[in-house]
Amino acid sequence: MTTKFTNDHEWINIEDHDAAIVGITLHAQDALGDVVYVDLPEVGRSYAQGEVAGVVESVKAAADIFMPVSGEVVEVNEALRADPALANTDPMGNGWFFKVKISNMMEFDGLMDSPAYDALLKTL
Repeated sequence: MTTKFTNDHEWINIEDHDAAIVGITLHAQDALGDVVYVDLPEVGRSYAQGEVAGVVESVKAAADIFMPVSGEVVEVNEALRADPALANTDPMGNGWFFKVKISNMMEFDGLMDSPAYDALLKTL
């Protein structure tokens, strides 16, 4: 299992060769506050790295969810759509947003590992 992070506070985790799981980080959910709504991407749609793939809304703000890598969305978390608070209670687990079939592994390899992301958080 390999987890990487973006500057926009998304995480992406490759668990198997079929798809990678994407969600928001603990920092992102802390900054947002209580999540009340998520707009998830369309299954079957392909996105470029950095393209807006969804929106998360909280009592404080709304934030775009950016595609961490180019690829096709193969599944969305319907449990999160039904209970957006999962993004707060378990952002790195059951609060995942969608799964993507990565089309360019070099993009994944270029994302931050955990120590690099921790270093980024210390500068905020």
